[in-house]
Amino acid sequence: MEEKNVAEGYYEELVVSEGFHVLKFNNDSAENQVFKREISASYLQFHYCIKGSANFVFNEGNYALPISEESALLLYNPEKELPLNLTLFPKSWAVSLLISIEKFHRLFSTEADFITFLKDENKGRKYYKDSAISPSMAIVLNQMMNFNLHPMVKPLYYQAKAYELLSLYFNKTGEVDVEQCPYLADEENVAKLKRAKDIIIARMAEPPTLQELSEEIQLPLNKLKEGFKQVYGDSVFSFLFDYKMEVARQLLATGDHNVNEVGLKVGYSTASHFIAAFKKKYGTTPKKYLMALSK
Repeated sequence: MEEKNVAEGYYEELVVSEGFHVLKFNNDSAENQVFKREISASYLQFHYCIKGSANFVFNEGNYALPISEESALLLYNPEKELPLNLTLFPKSWAVSLLISIEKFHRLFSTEADFITFLKDENKGRKYYKDSAISPSMAIVLNQMMNFNLHPMVKPLYYQAKAYELLSLYFNKTGEVDVEQCPYLADEENVAKLKRAKDIIIARMAEPPTLQELSEEIQLPLNKLKEGFKQVYGDSVFSFLFDYKMEVARQLLATGDHNVNEVGLKVGYSTASHFIAAFKKKYGTTPKKYLMALSK
């Protein structure tokens, strides 16, 4: 696992198995962030924009391929390397899967004709495709972005989610999650749950109560609770707590704010309450976290 705060932005990378990587990009700032990474020509690239928008830049800035919210890009060019040069716009999230073509072939070895670019006539050709993110894919992507299980199971969890995401991407029989989550059969309810998430993030310092949130998005309280947990993998306020702590961690890491200022920005009126919350999440105090960064 690799986690970086760099001048251009923040990302986390996990190797889920040999030849298979998951990259998570999070830009909750008000500025563009740029992420760069070398990628071998032997890798397929799957890019998913969960929130906001971004540009993939190629040929030293001469060509840009945009990706918008709830859309995906598949990129493969066996004749030319396509290094990652991603400009992530403000308030945007993205997830990328990088998988070697060799490993990918093994996954679909008995069903190669099912995947267009694995057919014999297409082998060795470049392949670019954009598509929409389905509701079932959106669930998996948000679960990956908002991982909140024990760190010991993180690699296993991401491996399972990465394979699930690939299976949903190539699924041709329609949505598979409607029976599992009846709220998602209704696109309007999905949009309301997404709006609920956006509201609590935008007002994290002074969030509405569950009842107020239910009324604002016009979704019954029980559907808000159950639907939110199904889509985002956690209750509304547990999700918000994890989000606030991640924002706090990133603000502290910039070195531009003291502990009191960070606590106020994420909704804690007293430093002691913020310190207790931070320690609950990360097992250390903000001050000790800062000291560890400076070593």
